[in-house]
Amino acid sequence: MHDLNADLNPGLRPVSRDTWWVLGVRGLLAVIFGVVTLAWPGITLLALVYVFAAYAIVNGLFTVAGAFREANKGSRGWMIFSGVVGVIAGIVVATWPAITAIVLLWLIGAWFVVTGLLEIIASVHARRRIDSDWSLMLAGVLSVIFGVVLVIWPAAGALSLAWLIGILAIILGVSLFYLAYRVKNIRV
Repeated sequence: MHDLNADLNPGLRPVSRDTWWVLGVRGLLAVIFGVVTLAWPGITLLALVYVFAAYAIVNGLFTVAGAFREANKGSRGWMIFSGVVGVIAGIVVATWPAITAIVLLWLIGAWFVVTGLLEIIASVHARRRIDSDWSLMLAGVLSVIFGVVLVIWPAAGALSLAWLIGILAIILGVSLFYLAYRVKNIRV
């Protein structure tokens, strides 16, 4: 296996062995978010707004915090950028919950596209150090696809949106759990 204490990628994810738990926490939050969304698919759009806002803010804060780990020295700018985008998206959504459903869907879709693209970039760089790892690439591709669908078909409806978000969040969470497991078990 490879030494993950070096700078792995342009940022976005804490990937040193001692920070595996950050990926695990993010995965747990994504799975909880997905399960709650699937358990109550009839929730109002307003409730979905606040759940998404909380998820985006917490996810962004963990990403920014990960930027200041020693192993991420060379990738801090990208990690901070990614985290700040998440926090800003969460704050905007929480501050203006009465925005129209279409604007909300576009904002959520744009957030998924940006986050997904950044995860794809990170996975390409991480593949140099983590042989045959597909989890971050899968998470990025799924995020981009989901974001594009939300932007193109915003009138899909709150119920459909809840199911799509719930399923994506669970898949994303499982991918992050898998990555956390791989990073934790890397032999240095």
